[in-house]
Amino acid sequence: MDTQPKMQLRKRRGNALHRTKQNSPPGALKENVPQRNRQHFHVDLWFCLTLQNWILDFGRPIVMIILPLEWFPLNKPSAGDYFHMAYNVITPFLMLKLIERSPRELPRSAVYLCIITFVMGASIHLVGDSINHRLILSGYQLHLSVRENPIIRDLKPASLIDSFELLYYYDEQLGHLMWYMPFFIILFIYFTGCFTEAEEQKKIPTSGWLLLGPSALYYWYLVTEGQITELFLLTFLAMVSMVIYQQRKGFSPDSNGLFLFCSFSVTVFLVALWVVYLWNDPVLRNKYPGLIYVPEPWSYYTLHIKNNH
Repeated sequence: MDTQPKMQLRKRRGNALHRTKQNSPPGALKENVPQRNRQHFHVDLWFCLTLQNWILDFGRPIVMIILPLEWFPLNKPSAGDYFHMAYNVITPFLMLKLIERSPRELPRSAVYLCIITFVMGASIHLVGDSINHRLILSGYQLHLSVRENPIIRDLKPASLIDSFELLYYYDEQLGHLMWYMPFFIILFIYFTGCFTEAEEQKKIPTSGWLLLGPSALYYWYLVTEGQITELFLLTFLAMVSMVIYQQRKGFSPDSNGLFLFCSFSVTVFLVALWVVYLWNDPVLRNKYPGLIYVPEPWSYYTLHIKNNH
């Protein structure tokens, strides 16, 4: 006799549960997922990031040097330019996927703003770096300043030199800042969500250790060639502070956070070795004055390798 009231009660409970799911904020359901299922090591994303960084960023100037010049005329985009275009699309996509896998909800507005700035800065650098490479093929020497270069200092009218200095500013200063600042901010934002109490989640798997060396070596190239030592050190110090703060609350980095932190730690060591190795180089000392002396690898190449062959 009471079958119908029970069925109506179940129906009302089902409708209430459905409404609760619909009205829940985006992060609410994510918080209900057990951390054990969400905090596995993202080997696919870390591998893709490392691989495309090495091929599309580090390999970009190399492919421009290796491929015959007649394949890519100086008034057309080079192979490296196409690599740069692919990098400007693939990297922000992978970073958004990384943010999506964060164990906790992260500030979306900050992430979106960083991605937009990243793409704009990398695009500015694309244009400046493309022209800069053509100058290198014409005899431009990276270890010299713009006005000290033989192919620049004799330009007429002299106002053309100002234009080349403006190009250098967009390429090496503004472009780098708008490119790398949001890059490291996103990595730090992701790192803030990589803390856990579970001991089994605090170990880097074998795949992570295999990626650690290539990842740290790329960051060394990024820091030295991009001339962003101060920005990198500030990011690393912020990560150290976050680790100390979270440990006081009983949390430690999970496998992904530990991989990122170890990569940055090895990078600091590699940058220090690079500076010590070139500490007494008089030409590079003149090119990179100031308190923080970190020469660019490609300046070292044009000074000590290219000119000796």
